[in-house]
Amino acid sequence: MKRIVLGFAVVVFALLGLSSVRALAPQAPAAAPLPPPPPAPQVYDAKNDWPWLGRYKEADLALAAPAAGEKRVVFMGDSITEGWHFDGPVGGFAEKPYINRGISGETTPQMVLRFHQDVVALKPKVVVILGGTNDIAGNTGPMTLGETEDNLTAMAELATANHIRVVLCSVLPAFDYPWRPGMTPAPKILTLNAWIKDYAQKKGYVYVDYHTAMKDSRDGLPSTLSGDGVHPLPAGYAVMAPLAEAGIRKALSK
Repeated sequence: MKRIVLGFAVVVFALLGLSSVRALAPQAPAAAPLPPPPPAPQVYDAKNDWPWLGRYKEADLALAAPAAGEKRVVFMGDSITEGWHFDGPVGGFAEKPYINRGISGETTPQMVLRFHQDVVALKPKVVVILGGTNDIAGNTGPMTLGETEDNLTAMAELATANHIRVVLCSVLPAFDYPWRPGMTPAPKILTLNAWIKDYAQKKGYVYVDYHTAMKDSRDGLPSTLSGDGVHPLPAGYAVMAPLAEAGIRKALSK
């Protein structure tokens, strides 16, 4: 019995000693808190936000009013505009107060519905409008060229009514659409561009002709300027930038 009690006492003292050693030992620093997860990517909800007003809503609200003397310019368009990195090495607009409001895949009726939020409310001096190729592709359903023309007219008139100078751009050349082959867009683009040029002249708007400067022998985009025949590579934007800049200067001088 004495041996059992003695053995138990030895075990207790050993455990107490181990606890003391642990208490005196340096403690490992607490793990740093995990960073917050990145915001969830924005998802287009065609049913509840067909023009995708939510795409730039927060950015528009966060944007300060133009400073005194600021010559703010907003570019309204589709993926060709959205993919234009203004401050990149070939963007052509580094440190300029130019705002990109392009949304990939959009058609001109969608642009009309978000034009007030994404252009008028930002109070630019100039708006550069480039749209129509997705209308021809039928991205939001079949459309006539006349309907596209009406939508371009609506945006130009909204801008003019709000004292914003208008630059209308030709649709870029495209021989075919990789996501919707067989639409034969090239002749339709030529017809639409002829109307845009004539309308701009009649209304006193500036017309920027990307098409003539970028087309190949088939009235498409050559592989030197585009990887898919629709969207410009950096070399394509390098062609577009000085043409757009010249158009903006002309609009500001009016």
